[in-house]
Amino acid sequence: MPDPMRPRASLRTAVVWDVVKDALDRRVKATGRESLDVLDTGGGSGNFAVPVARLGHRVTVVDPSPNALFALERRAAEAGVPDRVRGVQGDAHGLFDVVDRGGYDVVLCHGVLEYVDDPAEGIRNAVGALRPEGVLSLLAAGVGGAVLARALAGHFTEARQALGDPDGRWGEGDPVPRRFTAEQLTGLVEGAGLAVAAVHGVRVFADLVPGVLVDTEPGAMDALLKLEAAAAELPAFHSVATQLHVLGGTREPGGA
Repeated sequence: MPDPMRPRASLRTAVVWDVVKDALDRRVKATGRESLDVLDTGGGSGNFAVPVARLGHRVTVVDPSPNALFALERRAAEAGVPDRVRGVQGDAHGLFDVVDRGGYDVVLCHGVLEYVDDPAEGIRNAVGALRPEGVLSLLAAGVGGAVLARALAGHFTEARQALGDPDGRWGEGDPVPRRFTAEQLTGLVEGAGLAVAAVHGVRVFADLVPGVLVDTEPGAMDALLKLEAAAAELPAFHSVATQLHVLGGTREPGGA
């Protein structure tokens, strides 16, 4: 049975949610505090924030969209956690105009680096919001997944464009401003002073499998979820994942 605390027991969130939930559980044990302070940058309407709050944690969501924050407030109320979710209008560039430095046990930075002007600054700010021994969950679009998807759709010129483009874009009509390789993301995380704890490929197969197959074949969804989970940590599949997830931790005093 799917974990009821998942944002959605879906192909888009299951792998990341399992990793985030495990990281939260480990921080609870390490700190001895049942309720952690979590910052969700670019958290939108609360796909992760509300389920995290349902686990008993306090979540601050920073997002530039008033509409998204309104939807967040409504979703938190419907989930019965309005007192544990706070929405603040802002962005990664001006993060410390709206939140405190060093105030959070866990920072989620999902779907942010693709859109900021300076990804390195975005990561530094996210890291600056962490307490000692805090945890960063970073999720961003992968270059390889876009190349593979365009090629399988028959758009070979666009696939080649994405493969050689510095930002991993397949053309002027590409809605994503920037994509990354696993090496680029881990480099950004390490450059901001964190140790990389794990890297996961997200949606390795999900975006390539016909939806009708998943919806109509008995047991197909569960089997595909298990396949995604099994492939997520294997480096061989990181280069073709639609998204890449990096888990980083602040280095302990005196650590490498």
